[in-house]
Amino acid sequence: MATINLLPWRDKHREEKKKEFIGIMVIVAVVAAVIAFAWISHANGKVDHQRARNQMLDNEIKQLDKQVKEIEQLQARREELLELMRLIRDLEGTRSVIVHQFDDLVRALPDGVFLTKLSREGDVVSILGIAESNNRVSSFMRNLSASDWYEDPSLSSVEVAPEEGGQANAFEMTVKAVVSAELSDASEEGAN
Repeated sequence: MATINLLPWRDKHREEKKKEFIGIMVIVAVVAAVIAFAWISHANGKVDHQRARNQMLDNEIKQLDKQVKEIEQLQARREELLELMRLIRDLEGTRSVIVHQFDDLVRALPDGVFLTKLSREGDVVSILGIAESNNRVSSFMRNLSASDWYEDPSLSSVEVAPEEGGQANAFEMTVKAVVSAELSDASEEGAN
C-alpha cells in the first residue's frame, strides 16, 4: 500500500481557510463600521433637525409671549376705558340729580328753619341748622322722609341756641340721598 502524506495539503487548506476567514472578518468589520457611521450620521442629523425645530418653537413661543403681554396690556387699557366710560355715563345720568336734590331740600324746608352748613360724603348728607322750635325740626324731618330724593333722616343733636333768638335750637342731622337711575330718568322725562 502506498502512503500518502496529506499533512501539507491540510496545512495549506487550513491557511487558505484562515485567510478567507480573516478576509470575511475584515469585510464584516468594514461593513459594520460603514453601517454604524451611516446610522450615527443619520441619528445626528435627526437630532440636529429636532434642535432646529425646538429653536424655531422657542422663537415662536417668545413671539407669542410678547403678543400675550401686549394683549394683556390692551385688555387692561380696555378695562380702564370701560370704567371711565361707565363713570362718565353715571355722571351724565345723574348730573340732574343734584339739582333735584337741592330743589327738594328747599321744598322740604319749613318756615323758621335755616341751614348753616350742608356737606355730603357718599350718599349721606350732613345738615347743620337753626330752627325756631323743635316742631319745625320735626316737620323738616317728616318732609325729608316724604321726599323721593331723600330717605332715613336721623337727628344727631338738638341744642338750645339763645344767641339766635328766643326759642331757637341748633340742630344737627343726617339724611341719606337717593341716587336712583329711575328717579333721574323720570325727572328728565318730566322736564322734556
